[in-house]
Amino acid sequence: MTVETKLALTEQDVRSYSSAKQEPSWFAEYRVQALLAAENLPMPTPDKTKIDKWNFTNFPVHSVESTPFASIAELPEEVKAIVNNEQKSVYIQRNNTPAFLQISEELLAQGVIFTDIFTAVREHSDLVQKYFMTNGVKSDEHKLASLHAALLNGGVFVYVPKNVELVEPIQVVFLHDDAQASLFNHTIVVADANSSVTYVENYLSTVPESAGLVNIVSEVFAEDNARITYGAVDVLAKGGTTYVNRRGIANRNARIEWALGLMNDGDTISENVTHLVGDASYGDTKMVVVGRGNQKQNFTTKIIHWGKHSEGYILKHGVMKDEASSIFNGIGKIEHGATKSNAVQESRVLMLNEKARGDANPILLIDEDDVTAGHAASVGRVDPLQLYYLMSRGISKQDAERLVIHGFLAPVVNVLPIEGVKKQLTEVIERKVR
Repeated sequence: MTVETKLALTEQDVRSYSSAKQEPSWFAEYRVQALLAAENLPMPTPDKTKIDKWNFTNFPVHSVESTPFASIAELPEEVKAIVNNEQKSVYIQRNNTPAFLQISEELLAQGVIFTDIFTAVREHSDLVQKYFMTNGVKSDEHKLASLHAALLNGGVFVYVPKNVELVEPIQVVFLHDDAQASLFNHTIVVADANSSVTYVENYLSTVPESAGLVNIVSEVFAEDNARITYGAVDVLAKGGTTYVNRRGIANRNARIEWALGLMNDGDTISENVTHLVGDASYGDTKMVVVGRGNQKQNFTTKIIHWGKHSEGYILKHGVMKDEASSIFNGIGKIEHGATKSNAVQESRVLMLNEKARGDANPILLIDEDDVTAGHAASVGRVDPLQLYYLMSRGISKQDAERLVIHGFLAPVVNVLPIEGVKKQLTEVIERKVR
């Protein structure tokens, strides 16, 4: 069943939706103020990509009510392939409906909060208010951020208390199996002081084409001496426009490590920004992309150094085929005062067809003298020497090219912490480059 809404939601629409979700008054008011601000805020301006004709505002319905799952056994086969029975803590959102939640006894005993965003807003209001769009992504940054805040219709909240180190990963699957559904999901992951967590999420479309929009925001907070490993594989259908904003803040001696497989089939803007706020903080972003058809994509990855002795690493590998085009912007910024910091980045793009386009733009912005920084970038076709070597061993040209591509993307695929997710990403890559 779908809940119909106007193409342009009104203040009353937003208030009614918030009331139906039993949200506290501060959250309802935040939504409304964001909606009002959206009218006058500009669109984001991704470098070298014109988005003035992209659709970011018109969608058929705001919220889709879907049937929950009683157990893992009821999950669709596509979801079972990435969530096995041994996964102790897992949350499934089906379109815009919290559909399944399983939490291990160990997590509950340690005081870990792991729940859908609506439950978190109601039951942990003060904690959510502390982190929701305050120090990470701000709702007044641009129109898409404000629309996200106003129209939020899903997401998850994870909080790991002080001195709690989780061994088992937490997994979240956002299942998109209704072509009308739009995803305005918000994820918050907090690791309090001296804690650690591995969080892995999957966006999975099982429809061939989507009429909805995707506007998702993730805010990741690693407090002093905390560590967060954030893995994500996005496989969203063509047709819809996707905006993704994942942002992290690392305090003193904290670490945030991203492993991102961005495999959407629609036009996409992706921002991934890590703020290394504390001294000796550490950020590492690994990302792989495969573009095909005539899709257009822009990927901006930025690590900003504020703390002394901070370290930031960016590794991005992309493969473009058919008439797909992508812009890879990598930015390492060392602010004044961040002495002894180290900013390193590498962007490499393979183009498989004459009409495919990839553009790698490494940027270093250095406002401090006593630092180390470096970058590398390359755009080209599959190395003929590599193909020749493999073909000389009796491998066909097509299979040799596939092997080279899988090897090219392996640095990110291999670091995903859940085997089912790693296998999924490998299969998606295989399907897209075949």
